[in-house]
Amino acid sequence: MVVHVALTGATGFLGLRLLRRLLATHRSVTVLVHAGSGDALRRITRFFELTGAPEAFTAGLADRLRVVETELEQPRLGLPESVFRELADGLGAIWHSAGSINLEGDLPELRRTNLEGTRHVLELAAAGRGRPLVHHVSTAFVAGGRREGVAYEDELNDTYGFENAYEHSKYEAEKLIHAWSREHTRPVVVLRPSILVTDLPPHPELPPHPLQVVERIMREARHTARPGSPDRDGRPRVRLVGHRHGRLNLIQVEHAAEIMVRLAGRTPSGGVDTYHVVHDRDVPVPTVVTLLERLGPVSIELVATEPDDPSPLESVLKFYPGLTAYLAHRRRFDDTRVRTLLGPSAASDRVDLGYLWSGLAAPSADSPSTPHF
Repeated sequence: MVVHVALTGATGFLGLRLLRRLLATHRSVTVLVHAGSGDALRRITRFFELTGAPEAFTAGLADRLRVVETELEQPRLGLPESVFRELADGLGAIWHSAGSINLEGDLPELRRTNLEGTRHVLELAAAGRGRPLVHHVSTAFVAGGRREGVAYEDELNDTYGFENAYEHSKYEAEKLIHAWSREHTRPVVVLRPSILVTDLPPHPELPPHPLQVVERIMREARHTARPGSPDRDGRPRVRLVGHRHGRLNLIQVEHAAEIMVRLAGRTPSGGVDTYHVVHDRDVPVPTVVTLLERLGPVSIELVATEPDDPSPLESVLKFYPGLTAYLAHRRRFDDTRVRTLLGPSAASDRVDLGYLWSGLAAPSADSPSTPHF
């Protein structure tokens, strides 16, 4: 049976990798893109060109992709009713990857995209005569402000609060999905990746990834705030709350997309099936600190509590909870369900300082981009 698939967020960092995997198993894909965002087909094609796709593959994209401009924040995705109905009736599966990862945004702003966008994707799913299966890309960080212990896939509560509004908005989107699944007696697959990374060097025609956002924050903070006392190498010293035995989970975006699409091939239970798409080995916080020190460049000291006498630079960085809060995390994301279903192939290649730096350091003019096709 041919199942036609729609994908939101197809021009984003993860969405492009999901699209690559979906095109490997589907003859065609409908990409739901933000209205007025530019030539989506050109940007998608350029991504495949830059990541080593065969010329025959990129030449055939125009025939395999149907581009529909939508407004996720609007009912019926901002489409005329007739177009909305026709779209809904033609789908067998919907992948919802679009969303805002703005760690600096406030909750009302992030709700418009992450919560209301999910609501309107579910509206599309409910309207389809084929009862399309929804695959919702969430985040492992709906676990919120819990900094120790184990976060399990079936857990979804706000007991510990949230480190930032992004986490909160994604939590609310998952709560909405559970309510929708019960109301419509429909299955939904929820995929919770950890922090997505790549070793593909930055390129102006490729979408940025989360660590590039961190790089921008560090750069802007250095430019807007007077540094504190320097270390012996002349770098500004920065005290950040963190734990030297802490750890963060970072997973290669290509591997995450592969796992997600493979999980989508499993028969759903009938309710909400949630999977942690995470690396099997956490990255120690000292490795992340070394990366931040290179990006600054700064000298970072991990402290137990906020300093009483913050320097201007420390005060600026405090306004970016998405950057600094995770340095105190020692929790682990349980992914027993994924490893049980996929076996050893769920294991990831090593993510270390060299890998992370490769995804942030611009290549030399004569260095070709690494093929990732």
